[in-house]
Amino acid sequence: MNTLTTNISIMSVPDIDDVRAAAKRIEGKVVHTPLLKSDALDRLTGANVFVKAECLQTTGSFKLRGATNALAQLSKEQRDHGVVACSSGNHAQGIAEAASRLGVSATIVMPADCPPLKIARTKRAGAKVVLFDRDTDDREEIANDLAAKEGRTFIHPFNNANVIAGQGTCGLEIIEDLKAAGLSLDRVLTPCGGGGLTSGLAIAIHHTFPDAGIYPVEPEGFDDFKRSLELGKIVANENFTGSICDSIMTPSPGDLTFEIVSKHCSNGLVVSDETVCKAVRFAFEEFKLVVEPGAATGLAALLDAGEKYKGETIVIILSGGNADPEIFANILLGK
Repeated sequence: MNTLTTNISIMSVPDIDDVRAAAKRIEGKVVHTPLLKSDALDRLTGANVFVKAECLQTTGSFKLRGATNALAQLSKEQRDHGVVACSSGNHAQGIAEAASRLGVSATIVMPADCPPLKIARTKRAGAKVVLFDRDTDDREEIANDLAAKEGRTFIHPFNNANVIAGQGTCGLEIIEDLKAAGLSLDRVLTPCGGGGLTSGLAIAIHHTFPDAGIYPVEPEGFDDFKRSLELGKIVANENFTGSICDSIMTPSPGDLTFEIVSKHCSNGLVVSDETVCKAVRFAFEEFKLVVEPGAATGLAALLDAGEKYKGETIVIILSGGNADPEIFANILLGK
């Protein structure tokens, strides 16, 4: 079986019905994470800010949503042959956990320089890990080769319709909680790597709140989505390393995620590593949350903005909590 044809990046663009179907499919398998409040953050910004704490999700990030939805739709033959994925760590853990629950074999291609904790947790869930060098190797090429040689199905970390629909369930929860509080929504700031979370959120949020602004936030030097939106075409990053935000240093947007994001987002935002570290400290001090650097870019952008969004209702996504212990400790200590 040539599983290159089963790489679902070639699927059609998901819509709100796909996101709703994903929510039913993964119900009971993921956590409905809370929307948290901080008086200190509201005072700093003059806004009504809610923090979606996906760092409290099982496996430590939103990635379990998309992984669970994608694997749940594999045929028996595909499950029997297993899956392969490439990831800087959070999709790896999501796939590994979802595969373990289904009794499916999983091989994950991971960068050798990603936090050891993420590699260890991926292995703990039963997946085989294949390491690669970010600077010299092509992770998708390695994953596709493994898929072809071993008959596995390649589950792309973001350029996959079922993954995107699964990530969109995060948006459905935001809508449910805001509506329960009698609130509308003006703005969403979300970390962005390949755009899977941004795409899923956009589909869900704009179905209910069509006028809400949705902004992907990237680290300096890895603003491929921002530049792609400005130019109206996909462009790549020049470097593959060089930011503390290891979880969102993707080479370029996916064709599927770019198609979705370009319809829903007019522009992106960029933050410095310094501001990201400030956001990680803020999340720990004010919310008592462990947030990895790449997951804090949305909060960093809000802190950068000051009172620019005064009077708005804003949701910030804290997308993951799989921080390297040493790096996290150094950030808290200001090193």
